[in-house]
Amino acid sequence: MDADKIIAELSFKAVRSSGAGGQNVNKVSSKVVLTFDLGLSQALNEEQKERIATKLKSKLTQEGVLILNCDEDRSQLKNKEIVTKRFLELIKKALVVPKERKATKIPRSVVEQRLKQKASVSEIKQSRKKPEV
Repeated sequence: MDADKIIAELSFKAVRSSGAGGQNVNKVSSKVVLTFDLGLSQALNEEQKERIATKLKSKLTQEGVLILNCDEDRSQLKNKEIVTKRFLELIKKALVVPKERKATKIPRSVVEQRLKQKASVSEIKQSRKKPEV
């Protein structure tokens, strides 16, 4: 994954933040909305796109566009940096290939211990029965 190529494909839009904040919120567009079209990306190969689509399926729109917002800071530039970092971390986590689990053999001692316990429980239950006449 080449971060610079992916960042070049991002589109940013500045909008007014919602909520309380006084006069600054009413006149300054400090909230940053990042959009990334996964289907049109040239920086990722098909396998990477597929992996991201499955892992981030809940965060993608029906068209396959990832949308992230940031309005944590009063500065538009800082919000842009924050949302870009967040996006890159999200993509890196989505591209991680999980290690395949190797099945291991059950140790003989564990099998013997289970059988011994099973036999003792069986013996206890047998001793509860009424004697045969």
